[in-house]
Amino acid sequence: MSATAMIWRMASFAVAAGFVGLWQLIANLKLVSPVFLPGPDRAWTALVRGFASGDLASKLVGTLEHMAYGWLAASIAGIALGALIGSSRLMRTYIAPSLEFLRPLPVSAIIPVAIALFGLTEGMALFVIAFGAIWPIMLATIHGFAAVEPRLYEVARALQMSRPAVVFKIALPSALPDILAGMRLSLTVALILSVVCEVLAGLDGLGHWVLLSARAFRSADLFAGVILLGAMGYVTSVAMSLAERRLLAWQSMR
Repeated sequence: MSATAMIWRMASFAVAAGFVGLWQLIANLKLVSPVFLPGPDRAWTALVRGFASGDLASKLVGTLEHMAYGWLAASIAGIALGALIGSSRLMRTYIAPSLEFLRPLPVSAIIPVAIALFGLTEGMALFVIAFGAIWPIMLATIHGFAAVEPRLYEVARALQMSRPAVVFKIALPSALPDILAGMRLSLTVALILSVVCEVLAGLDGLGHWVLLSARAFRSADLFAGVILLGAMGYVTSVAMSLAERRLLAWQSMR
């Protein structure tokens, strides 16, 4: 890491520490009732206590499972459909209108349909998460495949490459930056929808923990859950960035 990057990283941590200090000051001065706003010390104590008892760890695992399964389903379906549509002008002509009809639908409008089909079950959560997370991946994949340099296809024809070889050796590597960007965005969507489904369906996860804490006025537990959700989002984003950097290392070698 360069010196400049290190300075910016330290500055970002200093800003975060400043916000935590301001939060602690407001809590100590009781500018907001402690019933609604605990200090970061109380939130940290609740976080440690939750992990010590095992309750918070099980909720964390539940949310991770909901997010991961929904995101993986969306990734597989989104990349497959996006590759199919993006590599065929005929498919874009016939399927694009249907996509434009479904894409603007808010996920909140799909949730009642999912509940009617699956009930308040894990299957409902998987359907809702996959539906919401598929669009960034599929649209990015369509754009990536449609934007492949035409001369590369001319080279493939000259070499008499098979259709699968063209897809996996030319189109997919060329579209990979767009695909990974879509997957990174959909990961955040999957986390948000996981929490929403846990709140609505009472599924085991951090969303349910936060809901029960709010109803019982356990503000420290509530903030502990919110902090853990933020940490989850940050860690998964960093992990996706590292994977993206490794998979796209060939770009820096060109």
